[in-house]
Amino acid sequence: MSFDSQALETDTDSREYDDVSEDGNDEGMIDAQFADAQAPTESAYFRKLQKKLRRQVSWAIRDFNMIEDGDVVMVCVSGGKDSYTLLDILLLLKRIAPIHFDIVAVNLDQKQPGYPEDILPAYLNEQGIAHYILEKDTYSIVKSVVPEGKTYCSACSRLRRGSLYGFAKQIGATKIALGHHRDDMLATFFLNLFHGGALKSMPPKLLSDDKQNMLIRPLAYVEEKDIIEYAKLKEFPIIPCNLCGSQTNLQRAIINDMLREWDDAHPQRLASIFKAMQNVAPSQLADRELFDFETLSLDRDNDERLFEGDNIQAGQTDSLAEIGLPVSPRTQTFNPKFASDKSYSTETDKAAQNERKAQKIPTINPVI
Repeated sequence: MSFDSQALETDTDSREYDDVSEDGNDEGMIDAQFADAQAPTESAYFRKLQKKLRRQVSWAIRDFNMIEDGDVVMVCVSGGKDSYTLLDILLLLKRIAPIHFDIVAVNLDQKQPGYPEDILPAYLNEQGIAHYILEKDTYSIVKSVVPEGKTYCSACSRLRRGSLYGFAKQIGATKIALGHHRDDMLATFFLNLFHGGALKSMPPKLLSDDKQNMLIRPLAYVEEKDIIEYAKLKEFPIIPCNLCGSQTNLQRAIINDMLREWDDAHPQRLASIFKAMQNVAPSQLADRELFDFETLSLDRDNDERLFEGDNIQAGQTDSLAEIGLPVSPRTQTFNPKFASDKSYSTETDKAAQNERKAQKIPTINPVI
């Protein structure tokens, strides 16, 4: 069975990143909610936002065939807003999807100093979510291999990824769900463009290099600002990602600031860029591995196409003749669909020009 179903309430007619409120008055709606002392997750605003996220996640799952009947989906939960939202929406879809799949949450405790190791287990137990907490001191390894002053994120993520990949195979999970959203994918695209010399990003679905694990990103169509709002309304117990110390000069942070500025000034720009990532034209780029430029060849027919214009001036006619090119190429009437049925001649062309000159609208000097 397909993941696409009316039970998911997906709207296949539109995939615009529209605002949550259709009347454009979200702030007034929120104020009214608190005025009535209504719980955030019981409000109409929350239900509309949740429906939007559910719709976009189900689109992504359907478009890339992320989850199939019988899958065991291992959701990597870090304690941040993204992974909390991913887990919450997937659990919601699990209850209404036309297929059966299981979900297990997995967290890797990397033993950073000050890490509140009780928060995630308490939340997962409270919600009745099957989970594993893996304990591994990768923090000390990262500190030992990364030079002083350099950022830890790259080395930390590689170690974390390796541990999670191996554990997914160990427990028999068929899919590994990561909490990367649309803006993460755009930021990665620009990081590779500006600093990596490559046109690539985070794909919504990826087979690992060793072909042992399948990674999925169900939040691929979801905007970060919607996740921020959803996490705030759900009151997730967020674990901050600053346990490794201040790293304010991260290139990713700079790119994220750029994207936020674009989104504020041009609300549809990010949606357009993301759409471009799904509409690649290899022949219009320059990757020789992706497109065979070397064997391109002409396949002309014998139909002659004359230059549409008034005249052709040929210079150095002796050289043209020596090459074998025409000395006096013929022309045809410009835009022939407006030409009369009468045969073309120089006299009729001159008469038409004189008529156009006579009917020319005079130019008015705006200063006068």
